[in-house]
Amino acid sequence: MNELPEQIGDDIIRLSAEGDAFAEAEDYPQALRCYWEAWDLLPEPKTSWEAATWLLGAIGDANFLSGDYVAGRDNLSNSMHCPDAIGNPFLHLRLGQCQWELGNLERAADELTRAYMGAGDEIFESEDPKYFSFLKTKLKPPRGGWPKRR
Repeated sequence: MNELPEQIGDDIIRLSAEGDAFAEAEDYPQALRCYWEAWDLLPEPKTSWEAATWLLGAIGDANFLSGDYVAGRDNLSNSMHCPDAIGNPFLHLRLGQCQWELGNLERAADELTRAYMGAGDEIFESEDPKYFSFLKTKLKPPRGGWPKRR
């Protein structure tokens, strides 16, 4: 895979870090502004760059955390066309959560299963328990049963 020109890569990293700081402060509009500014720096075709994967992941995460589930679904779905996105447990988790919130329960079950298969129940630890509870209604329990802490 080709590498981004150094200046573009540096600018994308800087803008992403700024976006991350805003997201951590729960200032999602400012986080999204930074992430989209970084996205705009990617050369075409944008989805061919590894940076596209984590930028769309960060955008989708900010969408989800701010309650914009439609945008989250759309941006996280688009991330699946980028390098190494399919199989990324976090991306599948957030996409599944957006699908759940939108009432797309079949798609939610598929994406949350992918997250679970990739990272186990630990990926649900800091999430609202409703997502893991839902998933448990869609899967057979693992050997030994479901973890007791849930």
